[in-house]
Amino acid sequence: MPDRETLEVDVLFVGAGPASLAGAYHLARLARDRGAGRTEPSIAVLEKGSAVGLLSFSGGVMDPRALRELIPDFEARGAPLGERVTEDRVMLLTPRQAVPFPVTPPAFRNHGNYVVSLSQLTPWLAQQAEALGVQIFSGFSGTDLLYDAERVLGVRTGDKGIDKHGNPKPNHEPGIDIRSKVTVLGEGPRGSLTKQHVRRLRLDEGRSPEAYATGVKEVWRIPEGAFGAGRVVHTLGYPSDLSSRAGIAGGWLYGLSPTHLSIGYVVWLNYRDPFLNPHADFQRFKTHPWVAALLEGGEIVEYGAKAVPEGGWHTIPRLVSDGCCLVGDAAQMVNGQRLKGIHLAMKSGMLAAEAILPCLESGDVSANALEAYPRAFQRSWAGRELYRTRNFHGAFEGGFWSGAVRSEIQRLLGGADPFGSPAFEADPDALMTASAFHGEGARGPSPPHADGRRTFSKVDSVFRSGTRHEEDQPAHLLVADWDLCRSRCAAEFGNPCVRFCPANVYEMEPESGGARLQLNPSNCVHCKTCDIKDP
Repeated sequence: MPDRETLEVDVLFVGAGPASLAGAYHLARLARDRGAGRTEPSIAVLEKGSAVGLLSFSGGVMDPRALRELIPDFEARGAPLGERVTEDRVMLLTPRQAVPFPVTPPAFRNHGNYVVSLSQLTPWLAQQAEALGVQIFSGFSGTDLLYDAERVLGVRTGDKGIDKHGNPKPNHEPGIDIRSKVTVLGEGPRGSLTKQHVRRLRLDEGRSPEAYATGVKEVWRIPEGAFGAGRVVHTLGYPSDLSSRAGIAGGWLYGLSPTHLSIGYVVWLNYRDPFLNPHADFQRFKTHPWVAALLEGGEIVEYGAKAVPEGGWHTIPRLVSDGCCLVGDAAQMVNGQRLKGIHLAMKSGMLAAEAILPCLESGDVSANALEAYPRAFQRSWAGRELYRTRNFHGAFEGGFWSGAVRSEIQRLLGGADPFGSPAFEADPDALMTASAFHGEGARGPSPPHADGRRTFSKVDSVFRSGTRHEEDQPAHLLVADWDLCRSRCAAEFGNPCVRFCPANVYEMEPESGGARLQLNPSNCVHCKTCDIKDP
């Protein structure tokens, strides 16, 4: 078996998302600008996709504040920011009608923001970083952190050329040990290395449980002028019942260009109904008369799904440990009230870079030395923005309408809650049994008919996701107890994994005496929902 190669860098950013790329660029520029005669640090970004942006997905509204600080002349450099927001609207959907809010709530106002595609923006950021000497290692997934006691020493990448039984194939190559003085984890939501590291060092001790939503979305090609470039619409109501405690959900439509539309539906994963199916609800959303009219004459181009951190300030773990920093979505840095996190991710990467450089110069990369990063984050506009919305998620524990009132009171009080900081359950703990939520003998609703034109089955959706997995490789999905799936989970919850997964990875196949779990790991779109929600 070949020996494992070792590569040494000063700073390793894991994940080529906005947080890591902004951090790598900022660190390289700070090092370049500090003066001649000093050795510039070696900086690398590790990306599991075969190219930067390949695992990102189109369609989001970005506050450009952090990008403007990072690269003031970003427009002159041709940053692919898409369309400036031209119109904001919030709609309340009944089963047949779409009623516009008379006034757009402050959190949904997007004047000066851009409708962006991260699959275009992140490659551009990578190019800017590479121009300053940052190395981008694409096609390598980090499987383990390297430790000396509790100090992080770098990342081990996964072996290549392993069959589905775990045996080396003729093209086997062992993973690489990338050793670094500082490792920055910017993997995005629920990253595997971040999860391992937080648990090992108990970085979330004393914090609220992580909270997420799952967004299911598509990009459509539509007739020119059917929606409007830069138009941003968020929806409440249908198909969600706002008076129910089944779960909090809503839709969006973003005009990416005169001929392309991002459409999606997001469900908070603290929902209680074990029969809730985000993919099915998204299909129902598209059948609403107002939405269906916007899609008339169009065709789907792309499909995807992703978990989004929603807990905010109270769920941010300790951001530093010996030799390691957490940034962006990996550190829960999303403003759930504004539905934005790209600008916060970028700012966190920049602040981490500003703390890391003097640590490299002094040779002290301990948690105490790196503590300058979380202190700076708390003082920054990004920290203040998250602090002002610190109680937003918990406000909705009692349901949508009470949460809407309570969150508005919080906004008027600068984020404070007159009833005290509301606590909230971990997402899997919120799920009720089928009998408790629906009554004995209840059966879940069937998904809506997939017409193949506007509505699609999960299998059809996965085909449009561009997901490609080699079949003869180890499954990345691990089931802790197969017997539990067919016994207690089936009896109490009706196997919710077959519904909450938006990619048909999980199926219950009938067999004598019940049903058995069938895995389809090649369908996986890596949204992380199963890792978060499974009871």
